[in-house]
Amino acid sequence: MSSIKTPNNLPDHMSGHIPTDMSGQIPDHIKGQLIEVVTEKRYLDRKEELACYAYDAFLVESMPQAVIFPETPEEVSQILKIASLHKIPVTGRGAGTSVCGAPVPVRHGIVLCFSKMDKIIEVNTRDRYIIVEPGVINADVQKALAPFGFFYPPDPGSMATATIGGNIAQNAGGPRCLKYGVTMDYVLGMEVVLATGEMVTFGSKNVKDVTGYKLSSLFCGSEGTLGLVTRAILRVVPQPEAIKTLMVTFKNLDDTANAVSDIIGSGILPAAMELMDKFTLNAIEDSFGLGLDREAEGSLLIEIDGVKEACEKEMGRITDKLRENNALHIQESASDADREKLWTARRSAYGVFAKMAPDIISEDVTVPVSCVPEMIRQIKRIGKSHGLRVGVLAHAGDGNMHPMIPADKSNAEEWARVEKAFDEIFAAAADLGGTLSGEHGIGLAKARYLPLVMNKDSINLMTRIKQAIDPQGILNPGKFV
Repeated sequence: MSSIKTPNNLPDHMSGHIPTDMSGQIPDHIKGQLIEVVTEKRYLDRKEELACYAYDAFLVESMPQAVIFPETPEEVSQILKIASLHKIPVTGRGAGTSVCGAPVPVRHGIVLCFSKMDKIIEVNTRDRYIIVEPGVINADVQKALAPFGFFYPPDPGSMATATIGGNIAQNAGGPRCLKYGVTMDYVLGMEVVLATGEMVTFGSKNVKDVTGYKLSSLFCGSEGTLGLVTRAILRVVPQPEAIKTLMVTFKNLDDTANAVSDIIGSGILPAAMELMDKFTLNAIEDSFGLGLDREAEGSLLIEIDGVKEACEKEMGRITDKLRENNALHIQESASDADREKLWTARRSAYGVFAKMAPDIISEDVTVPVSCVPEMIRQIKRIGKSHGLRVGVLAHAGDGNMHPMIPADKSNAEEWARVEKAFDEIFAAAADLGGTLSGEHGIGLAKARYLPLVMNKDSINLMTRIKQAIDPQGILNPGKFV
């Protein structure tokens, strides 16, 4: 983990207006007001406690001055009223699985941790929704829905620990979002507390609702810079009748990428289509011993779902496209256990890479699906040109690339090459008509790259929205706005 960052040594793109001088501890009289709201048991300010909330899976750390655990929306409201009055920064936090620095309190102040707001309030499959608090874990939503034959499609790699509040803040995606869409597509309504402590609600329990501005879409992906979600109404869908999963290997990485664009271009839409290069494939095989082909230069994990007869027909069409692109081996999972084993290995790729070096950068850029082959070639070329180990993991069916580089941040020379490589990767994605993030968010990691994909007026518009809703700038300050 990297050294602690402070406002004085933050990168240029993180500097800017600090709401107040937040050096030292929160004054005793303000601390007393906050403890009155949540009791001493849910107010932490010892250094060894604060250190646990100073970081996420990105490489910047910054100590908060206090960590508070609310249990109700009313407590959140009262805390924000106090923070607003005294201009104290407030950063929301779920499980801390973000990889872009979004929940890192770079302006210190208060971390508002939602882990105790973890209730599933209502499951209503007749009307196709579930109502949850922000601290509910994504996987627990799936478990609550399974007995009713329903599921919640967004499935980030961290779904076993990531919270719904964090998923909403980052507009999280996941492998099956190729077919089903991302978090924003499933948020029917929200209860949100603004910086002033005002509690606002928008949206409803209705699957169709075009009343007023679509504010849920504005807050979804805002990374806690506009308000803090205290309740969410999520749309859910029936589980498919049949699921089929293929593991496919290729001798050539170009063939792997071309198979993706050919399958999507032919009108087939799998539930998921995950691409791994040889480096990634071998790293996963080292950890899980799945019997994967170590000589393959590329692989695809493909899943289709739906009505059984339709799945059979679609599987045949996909197999034809794979063979046309010189697939070496096409293997269908023989059982649910085999399928689960493959997905467990795939979701563990980040952890596998994290064992290779003291630090790891896992980024995500998205390009049009037709540009997937070229983007993969660019990533491999850039990594090689800088003498770096680069693994390519991709939600390839929607063009979402995850280049991963294990390295040592304490090695200044190596780290300079890592930073230069990502400068070039982001520029390459922009040149192909792509964008900076498909699901990880911007946070601290990519704020300085926004001009690659957004003009000055667009960035200024986001800033004006932030200023209108949070004029004192206390909510998650120092981030991409």
